[in-house]
Amino acid sequence: MMENVSVVTLFNLSGLNFTLEKRLILFLLTLLWYLMILLGNVALIVAIIVDKNLHEPMYIFLCNLCINALYGTVGFYPKFLLDLLSSHVISYAGCMLQGFVIHSSVCGDFSILALMAYDRYLAICQPLVYHSFMTKQRVSIFVLFCWLLPLYCMFMNTATLLGSRLCGSNIHRIYCVNWMIATLACSPPKANTAVAYFNILFYFGHFVFIFWSYMYLIRTCISSRENRGKFMQTCLPHLITLITFTTTVLLDLLYMRFGSPDLSQDLNNFMAMEFLIIPPAVNPLIYGYKLTKIRNKFLNLGHIKRRDAKCQPMNFHINSELSN
Repeated sequence: MMENVSVVTLFNLSGLNFTLEKRLILFLLTLLWYLMILLGNVALIVAIIVDKNLHEPMYIFLCNLCINALYGTVGFYPKFLLDLLSSHVISYAGCMLQGFVIHSSVCGDFSILALMAYDRYLAICQPLVYHSFMTKQRVSIFVLFCWLLPLYCMFMNTATLLGSRLCGSNIHRIYCVNWMIATLACSPPKANTAVAYFNILFYFGHFVFIFWSYMYLIRTCISSRENRGKFMQTCLPHLITLITFTTTVLLDLLYMRFGSPDLSQDLNNFMAMEFLIIPPAVNPLIYGYKLTKIRNKFLNLGHIKRRDAKCQPMNFHINSELSN
């Protein structure tokens, strides 16, 4: 594919230059990991939807966090698995769409985590007004904004790239990133730079709010054994999720913008994939283990299945005796 062209219809993802043997191994490992992500998040979503006892704000927000994880990973894993078995090129429209989905999912995670932090602040620090404030209508509005804001921010980011003259078609990543497309522009669009930094500052504000909320909660809970128990059960998973997700996103962001080109391609790929590998798979395990109601839900399901399995041979034996 020729460089120094103004009309680019295909991008080459140069981060996928692996041998055939390495691709096959990576394909199998990635497929297994993606299936685990799907299973964990879908199981949590179904458990929350089916059990009416889990129709509380905290679990509704958690359900949306899992849905957002599925939304973000579907923008990466299917295309990545396909690229491992075929040519690693992507159309201009597909590249824009992939960048939009992955980036809006990242921003969506911050919005939902901020809402979860606010929910825990009200539940622990303002328990008397919690139920009167967190009504179904308000929860619905909060959830709606958690989806609309990231989609709008990333739409504006993507829209400012459309129509830019590109002087290259080689993306040194394993998936499309708006920032990398902007670097290929013959003259980097100022509007895109302004929108990108606004989005970064806007969601950094989300992180500051979340961090401040949990620091305030920790200080409040230290003096009360009851509040300390609530924090360990409901807030600790959120805090672990926040630290894991923010660390992986921040490492990728810093490496993409300030990283050295001398580092190996494998390290580059791992840094780019971290937030798509660790949080979507780890979050269901953290919440499933730490949140008592969800853990009991799965334990009860397991207990019922074992009881049914024990009852089936007994019923068969009884029916056989009756038939005789």
